[in-house]
Amino acid sequence: MNDWPEAWSDDNRGGRYGRGSASAQPESARVMRQVRRGRPAPPGQGAYGGVPQQPQYVDGRGSGGYDDYDSGYNTGQVYGGGGRGGGDGHGPQRPAPDWRRRIKWTAITLVTVLFVTTVATYFWADSKLNREVDLSKVIERPEKGEGTNYLIVGSDSREGLSDEDKKRLRTGSSEGKRTDSMMILHTGGNGPTLISLPRDSNVEIPTFKGSESGKIYQGTGRQVKLNAAYAEDGPELLVRTVEFNTGLHIDHYVEIGFAGFANIVDAAGGVEIDIPQDIKDTKSGADLKKGKQTLNGEEALAFVRTRYALAGSDLDRTKNQQKFLSALANQVATPGTVLNPFRLYPTMGAGLDSLIVDKEMGLFDLADMFWSMKGVSGGEGTSMNMPLAGSSGGNLLWDKDKVKQLVNQLNNDEKVTVTGD
Repeated sequence: MNDWPEAWSDDNRGGRYGRGSASAQPESARVMRQVRRGRPAPPGQGAYGGVPQQPQYVDGRGSGGYDDYDSGYNTGQVYGGGGRGGGDGHGPQRPAPDWRRRIKWTAITLVTVLFVTTVATYFWADSKLNREVDLSKVIERPEKGEGTNYLIVGSDSREGLSDEDKKRLRTGSSEGKRTDSMMILHTGGNGPTLISLPRDSNVEIPTFKGSESGKIYQGTGRQVKLNAAYAEDGPELLVRTVEFNTGLHIDHYVEIGFAGFANIVDAAGGVEIDIPQDIKDTKSGADLKKGKQTLNGEEALAFVRTRYALAGSDLDRTKNQQKFLSALANQVATPGTVLNPFRLYPTMGAGLDSLIVDKEMGLFDLADMFWSMKGVSGGEGTSMNMPLAGSSGGNLLWDKDKVKQLVNQLNNDEKVTVTGD
């Protein structure tokens, strides 16, 4: 007799319920149903504001199968948790930083910034050079030798100075400009050589081509002081006269006036120098005590212009000029200036605005000149006056034999053994 309710039999109990069996095989595991709860009801809904979302009952497959049944447990996910990276520490972890990659890209960024800054600085500085002197106008030039020769000229130009500046710097108010100092700087494989050309040097004005007119002026054998050549027809005639009287080829010309000189010194933060003696000169305005000290632009200009307070007059003055320019170059070329943009750019700006150079002069040539000047002050080179043989009528006469030997050594880029006054 069947114990099941009426109309029920073993055959219609469905596959979900176990049946007795004579088989030795156990029944398969029963599938537990899961409850999927919906999202929380929006505010205002719920038991009284609407019909709450009913839980869904599905079998262990999640969508009608067994494959998804234990996915949550096997992956460490906690049901009801807040998603990835839960506070229980079992969620996916943030990957460790790739320091090698970060260092690589930081280095690339720094190199790129440095490159762009360097290129921008180069074009900025190059645009500020006053390339006004045309050495192609110089005729009958000597053959170029080894190394590079710079003619460095300090002029008494008052351009850019106000009346107050002229009074403060004791420059006077003369119109035009004349050469206040002249030097030849030779750079090569045997160290730099700095040679002062006294402005009272006796020289011959040769045949030359007018810088403005283009007219040829024949030489007559006129004997004049060297600074007269500049006063007569400017830088081109000065270069022509120096080359004619020495036989040395001048590669580049550099000129600076009073205002520019003082501005460079101030922009560099002053220049430290050892003053050889007490100096008091009412004409230049110098009032300095013997010993090591830092000079500002006004004091430096007075120092290099001092002539009458020195026993040796113009010759001692040229030595002081060499000494100071070397000290200035030495200070400008220090890491404290080069690596400090707040000092480097003002110094470069003041210098480049003030310099007048030849049309072929480049920034690398200018850098070579300054580094060579630094080498002179550092003991790597030689500084001297042009060798003299006496004077005549107030003009200083060069020692022709020594000058010839000196020029040969410079042209062949040999170590200079000639001495000067």
